Amino acid sequence: MEKLFYSISEVAEMLGENISLVRFWTNTFEKYIKPRRTAKGNRQYTLDEIEVLKKIHFLVKDQGLTLDGVAKQLSVKDSGVSKTVKAIDSLKEIRSQLVQIKASL
Repeated sequence: MEKLFYSISEVAEMLGENISLVRFWTNTFEKYIKPRRTAKGNRQYTLDEIEVLKKIHFLVKDQGLTLDGVAKQLSVKDSGVSKTVKAIDSLKEIRSQLVQIKASL
């Protein structure tokens, strides 16, 4: 069973980035990412918000887009980025499974 909300440190770990970068992207793209806050003020992200962060990560780190370029891509409903990000996630999962199989041999 998947969690409903993830902490900023969990999201940063998923992306392989540091917490400050996740916080920066959250503040920069607040139109698309609106994490809820705990009583202490800590951000909690939904899976949909994590998907947006994965898109941002892909567009900035892999495609080399500027933040303005990312904003334009996010504003396009069917830019194809979602499919690419999902394919990359699937390939990473398969790689992880293969590494585990290799280790067990």
